[in-house]
Amino acid sequence: MDESDLDAVDAITAQWRRERPDLDLAAMAVFGRLGRLMTVATARIEAVFTAHGLQRGEFDVLAALRRSGAPCELNPSVLADTMMLSRAGMTGRIDRLEAAGLVRRIADQSDRRAVRVGLTDEGRALVDVVVGVHTENETAMLSVLDPADRESLDRIARILLRRLEG
Repeated sequence: MDESDLDAVDAITAQWRRERPDLDLAAMAVFGRLGRLMTVATARIEAVFTAHGLQRGEFDVLAALRRSGAPCELNPSVLADTMMLSRAGMTGRIDRLEAAGLVRRIADQSDRRAVRVGLTDEGRALVDVVVGVHTENETAMLSVLDPADRESLDRIARILLRRLEG
């Protein structure tokens, strides 16, 4: 490996190798790089949302509503479950999005005690723009890999995630 290919994780594992040559550090290096990768990628992803006046969690709500299909309405508890979020946390997000005019609460026709959350025209227009910029941003981040490497990365990540989740 060329010295220009070395990164901060190599420095950390070299220190451990010096102090504890008995340890297998391959997994530490992989997870260290994955962690650093998520930190860097998350900052770039969140910059897209911020540029459009959204927090990531707010985008997630808009995106869940949009991809649910017409009429882009869901029960708040379904939204919370989809995002693995508490009901109180979901209420806060919905309140902020409603105040911004991006979602509306709608009386549920089948249960007068319940409400549904739906995208407004403004919310739908915004999420359509942001999801386009978001996917372009993610594609650009992966563009340093050739298509075969992107497919391999996706396949390997899927296998690892499936096993670790359960």
